Amino acid sequence: MDLQLTGRTALVTGSTAGIGLAIAVSLAREGAVVTVNGRTEQRVNSALQHLRDAVPEARVLGIAADLGTADGARAVIDRLPEVQILVNNLGIYDATPFEQTDDAMWTHIFEVNVLSGVRLSRHYLPLMKQKNWGRVIFISSESGSQIPAEMIHYGVTKTAQVALARGIAETLAGTAVTSNSIVVGPTASEGVGSFIKDMAASRGVDASVVEKEFFKTVRPTSLLRRLETPEEVAALVTFVCSPLSSGTNGAALRVDGGVVRAIF
Repeated sequence: MDLQLTGRTALVTGSTAGIGLAIAVSLAREGAVVTVNGRTEQRVNSALQHLRDAVPEARVLGIAADLGTADGARAVIDRLPEVQILVNNLGIYDATPFEQTDDAMWTHIFEVNVLSGVRLSRHYLPLMKQKNWGRVIFISSESGSQIPAEMIHYGVTKTAQVALARGIAETLAGTAVTSNSIVVGPTASEGVGSFIKDMAASRGVDASVVEKEFFKTVRPTSLLRRLETPEEVAALVTFVCSPLSSGTNGAALRVDGGVVRAIF
């Protein structure tokens, strides 16, 4: 299927590994001109090399900037003043009891997970509306609807992203610009993979044992019963980025392995 993305310009934030890198590769394979982003030049250069190895014909750029700050957002905007596709993938998490999450932790996770997308969307949306085509996507999580007790601050930011995407979509009525969120389930991202391997090593068991236990005790509603691959998430994101997804706007689209039991 031709997703009609050839020549479309895209920015994927937090795209030096995991889901973000998989999205960048998928968009590049469809012919999009992709800009990847990370906090350091080393990580960005590594991601660019990965992209060129995976898609030799790829047209890719890289910008090193910390989008968890206003200065970082401005640096990206200065280097890349206009895009047609914005994938707000950047996100951080950590397991900390609610009573121990102080104001600084709440502020930091909101800056990274929520305000990074707010700042970039606020800049790029007027240009998309002016040309009457564009895609804004927020990579959210099932943790936004099933708030984990061990990381409430993270779950709240994921809820906020869904609300952001829907609210932005309300401002796009009657245009060919869309705004959606992607609700992702437990995924074999860089951080999760490392956590499971470390846990397995500390117990002297195989990583597959820890993964099975996770789905038995922590996410028992999963229908997939394994970690999703970043590529499985990227496939849906790439379609939503395409002109073929013009009928999808203001939606929270789930690629969660069936973890969320709600029908709608």
